[in-house]
Amino acid sequence: MHVARIGFTPVKGGRHEAHRSVLLTASGPDGDRRFCLVDPAADRCLRTVENPALVRTSAQWDGTRLSVSLPSGAVAGEPARTGEVRRVDYWGRTAVVELVDGPWAAAYSAFLGREVVLALAPPGEVVYGGAVSLVVRGSLDALAAEVGSPVAGSRFRATLELDAPGLPPYAEEGWAGRWLQVGEAQVRVLDAVPRCAVVDVHPDTGTKDVPVLRALARRRPHDLAFGIDAEVAVAGPVSTGATVRLLD
Repeated sequence: MHVARIGFTPVKGGRHEAHRSVLLTASGPDGDRRFCLVDPAADRCLRTVENPALVRTSAQWDGTRLSVSLPSGAVAGEPARTGEVRRVDYWGRTAVVELVDGPWAAAYSAFLGREVVLALAPPGEVVYGGAVSLVVRGSLDALAAEVGSPVAGSRFRATLELDAPGLPPYAEEGWAGRWLQVGEAQVRVLDAVPRCAVVDVHPDTGTKDVPVLRALARRRPHDLAFGIDAEVAVAGPVSTGATVRLLD
C-alpha cells in the first residue's frame, strides 16, 4: 500500500486541498483546521454540511501568514490574536477558540451573505472523530460503481487516501485496533467514520450531485460509515507515495 493523496485545509469547511507532504502530530496533520468560522450571534462553529458553498473557498497557512481565495478575490495577511476567547458549539460539544483580526471576516461574510468571524482553534479542537482519517481507493471504486459516477476521495475530506492493489473493497473496516506504519509515522486505527449529507456535495463546487449517502445507507444502514479514522501514536512526516503497511 502507499499514500496516493494527502488532503487537509487550514480553514475548516474550505476546499480540501491536496498536499505533497505533511507532518502527522498527536493532534493530527500539522496545520489542519487551525482556523474556523464562527457565527458570533449563536457562538456556533460553521459546518460544511450546512454551508456547502465554503468548498468554493481555499486557504493556505504557513504558520504565520493566512491566504484565502474566494470567488470574489483573495485576502491575505498575518492573523492578529485579539485575546477574545469564545466557547462555541461544534457538533454538540464545546470548542474553545480565539477570535482573530484581519480581512477574512468581512470577506467570508460578504461571500456567505451572513455575519461570520474568523477564529484560531487549538490543534484538533474542531475535528470530528479521530486525528487522522483514511479512505482506500478500492473502496472508492466500489462505491463509484454502485452510484454510477466517479467518487473522489476529497468528497470524504480524508487526511490520507491509500492505494492498495489487491485489497478487497472495504477491507479497511476490519482494521479497528490495528497499527499502521505510514511513512515515518505510526497510527492506530479506531473505527469506521460515520458520514453525513456533506458527502453528497461536490468537493469543488458545493453543489449536491451524487447520492452517496443513500448508497452508504444501503450497505451500512445503522451508521452510514465510510473510511476509517485513527489516532497518531508516533509522530512523523508523511509524503505522497510513502509506503503504508499493517504492523500486526
